[in-house]
Amino acid sequence: MEAPELRVGFVGAGRMAGGMARGLLRAGKVPASSILASAPSDRNLDAWREIRPAVGPQHLIVSLAAGVSLQKLQRLLPAGTKVLRLMPNLPCVVQAGAMVFARGEGASDEDAALLQNLLNSCGLCEEVPESYINTHTGLSGSGVAYVYLFAEALAEGAVKMGMPGGLASRIAAQTLLGAAKMLLESGEHPAKLRGDVCTPGGTTIHGLHQLEKGALRATVMNAVEAATQRARDVGED
Repeated sequence: MEAPELRVGFVGAGRMAGGMARGLLRAGKVPASSILASAPSDRNLDAWREIRPAVGPQHLIVSLAAGVSLQKLQRLLPAGTKVLRLMPNLPCVVQAGAMVFARGEGASDEDAALLQNLLNSCGLCEEVPESYINTHTGLSGSGVAYVYLFAEALAEGAVKMGMPGGLASRIAAQTLLGAAKMLLESGEHPAKLRGDVCTPGGTTIHGLHQLEKGALRATVMNAVEAATQRARDVGED
C-alpha cells in the first residue's frame, strides 16, 4: 500500500519557517505544493486556540514556542495528539542550524525519525530529553550571538593592525566556518585541535595567553549559564 503524501504546514511565516521550508525543498524532502503556511494578523492567544479543532490523530504537531513545555502543549491540544517540541537556532535560515527536539507522550519512534529526517536538511538535528532544551537555548540559540561578537572582535583586531574592515570581516567569518567544519568532521575534542595549532614560542600561544588573561573561557561559560537560566525563567512565567 502506498504511503500517504507528506504535507508540512507552518503556523507563522517568519524567517525560521521560511528557512526550514527552503531546506526541505532543496533536499527534495517535500514538494513545494505540499508546504503550507499561515500568518494570522491577530496575535492574541484566542487566534491560536482556533487551531485545536483542526488537529486530529493523523497530525504530528511540532512546537517551536519558547518556554512552552510538552506537558502544557498536551494539555491544550486534544488528548492523544502527537506532539514534539523543537528548538532551532537562527542559522536554520541558511540550512546550517543546530536543532534539538523532545517528544511528547503520543509521539512514536517513527514520528521522531520522520522529524529528524526532515530537519537534517536544515542542519544538525538531535533528539534530547526535554530538560536539555533550555541548555540548548543558552548554548546554541543565544550562542550564535556570542559567535557574532567574537567574529566582530577578531575583525576589529585586524583593523587595528592595518587590515581593511571588509576583508577582515570576511576572513574572520571564514576562519569560524573552517574551525567549526574541522570540529564536526574530525570528531576531535576542541582542546586537541587547539593544541595542534600551537607551536612552541609561536604566534598562536602568545594570542591564547592574552585570551586566558581576559578569562575568555570562564566568561563564555557564564554567558551560557545566564542564558540557560533565563530560558528556564521564561518557561516558568
